[in-house]
Amino acid sequence: MKKLFVKDLEPDPSITSFFLVHEKEVRNTANGKAYLRMELGDRTGTVEARMWDQFEALAKDVNRDDFIKVQARVELYRNKPQLTLQQFRVAKPEEIDLGDFLPRTSYDVEQLYKQILGHAEGLKNPWLKQLCLKILTDPKIVERFKRAPAAKVMHHAYIGGLIEHVAGLCGLAKQIAAHYPELDVDLLLTAAMLHDVGKLDELCYERAVSYSVEGQLLGHIVMEVESVGKVMDSIEGFPEKLKTVVQHILISHHGEYEFGSPKLPMIREALAFHYMDDLDSKMGAIRAALAGGDSGEPEWSAYSGALGRKFLRLDKFLKS
Repeated sequence: MKKLFVKDLEPDPSITSFFLVHEKEVRNTANGKAYLRMELGDRTGTVEARMWDQFEALAKDVNRDDFIKVQARVELYRNKPQLTLQQFRVAKPEEIDLGDFLPRTSYDVEQLYKQILGHAEGLKNPWLKQLCLKILTDPKIVERFKRAPAAKVMHHAYIGGLIEHVAGLCGLAKQIAAHYPELDVDLLLTAAMLHDVGKLDELCYERAVSYSVEGQLLGHIVMEVESVGKVMDSIEGFPEKLKTVVQHILISHHGEYEFGSPKLPMIREALAFHYMDDLDSKMGAIRAALAGGDSGEPEWSAYSGALGRKFLRLDKFLKS
């Protein structure tokens, strides 16, 4: 059982713990000396690790997504812990509890799934209702949908992150549609439920969150336009124009060409949904930054790479 986590790392001449290998590579220093660099992690975060000498024999049996037992020195580099590896080996299965290594949503996944199915059942458009229920109740999809992260790094990047993100967007869709009654709430809800279904295949999430080969080559937007399109084609009589609208909302939900959308949102529901998705993802990233480890500045979060800034801990600032 793992006792020392990444969030607990402080300068120490020798620690022993278990980690998951996120990255592994051999690099060269400026003078050409080879060294081993790994990114190691657990459910609380990741830490960079390096081994400078006699690493070849140890490294040959270790690959990305392996669990390893490490003996190392903990040092601070740019105010962040870094490991200098002394010894490591592949961990034995009986030494590993997966719950120590995979961060997960704090919400009840089964309850979130019931909420989402309730939204699908409540759709007034019979075609959109058939579409969403056919996808969300597919046995090949259900368990992956409950487990998948919403992203590798940007937001909701943990087990169950996708279903948390989708449930939040469904609630937001109803609130936005109530405020702007000209919007079609069924389209917004369909977008919320299906806009990231491609991530079930884009991402791998059995041990660490990473990209599948198909995910790297195609991306989730292309993958879901194809998969959702096939489901619409399988529903006898599904209106072609409605299919086009659904596909447009899917391909435009990132909002800008530089963010991966093949088309800009050109339907008001598509534009509204883009901003809803963007807001929820950014709030998720802010939440992660504020919940992160000590930045060395009590009133500030650590730097958020996803958002390119740090955030003020407002409660502490106002009380100081």
